[in-house]
Amino acid sequence: MTDRHDPSTALETTGLGKKYRRGWALRDVTFRLPAGRICALVGPNGSGKSTLLSLAADLIAPTTGAVRVFGADPRSAEARRRIAFVAQDKPLYPRFTVDETLRLGRELNPGWDQAAAERVIAEAEVEPAARVGSLSGGQRTCVALALALGKRADLLLLDEPMSDQDPLRRHRMMGALMAEAAEHGTSVVISTHVLAELDGVCDFLLLMGGGRVRLAGDTEAVQAAHRLITGPRADHGTAEIARHTVVERRVTGRQLTALIRPSAPPAEDGWIVREPSLEEVLLGYLRAPDAPPLITSGARGPDAEVPA
Repeated sequence: MTDRHDPSTALETTGLGKKYRRGWALRDVTFRLPAGRICALVGPNGSGKSTLLSLAADLIAPTTGAVRVFGADPRSAEARRRIAFVAQDKPLYPRFTVDETLRLGRELNPGWDQAAAERVIAEAEVEPAARVGSLSGGQRTCVALALALGKRADLLLLDEPMSDQDPLRRHRMMGALMAEAAEHGTSVVISTHVLAELDGVCDFLLLMGGGRVRLAGDTEAVQAAHRLITGPRADHGTAEIARHTVVERRVTGRQLTALIRPSAPPAEDGWIVREPSLEEVLLGYLRAPDAPPLITSGARGPDAEVPA
């Protein structure tokens, strides 16, 4: 585990697990998120994404293992000051106006940035005098994001923040969020089901499945570790496929397509070989839940013993 006040690591977990009465929601989660990165947290429902974010935000306590925020325990005053969390249900006071909600944020947070919060409200075209309880779900999300950005936290934890936004507002809010993060070097972990939102936005990936980490690392490193090969169906390409770690294979007609982690340069004789897009990598792992996990070097702590 990293030392306290580690400026190079925004979020780190070691053997992190959470068990409820129904079973394990999260188990043996070990990864490191470098500071200043925009991390896409991806996975099917029930994969442990919300549990992981809640543990990092100190809303629940771990059953096993540990989590650190910039090297500090999430329960510490330092960590709480440096984190802003937007939960799926966006808990806000419905009888407060938007202006009163921002005033509450200003009173509770010494480093409050009123201008940043007001920019989000203006971009979302939300009336400052409106009561929160009268707003649509998408508008309430914008108010919650305004509070998170106004806090001027070093780490934003966002649980499906755009799920109730229409496409235009989703595009605007994502742009505003990324601009604020880039300007201030803010680290962001954003949980999403919309894979198209990741393109050109996130530079770090964390794919969860069954409460465990299945993919973690820089998006470029994750893509570079894979190849998409297409060739003749004959013998299902057994000889070529067997040389590599296979994530997913699909046979259609006379053609075989496989997503692989090559152990050597794939043979190009009779095969079409290319680097997959990030979306193709994610879909491959989502369609093949038993595929072996991959933790790239950028997602490992200095003392971690995580197999690649």
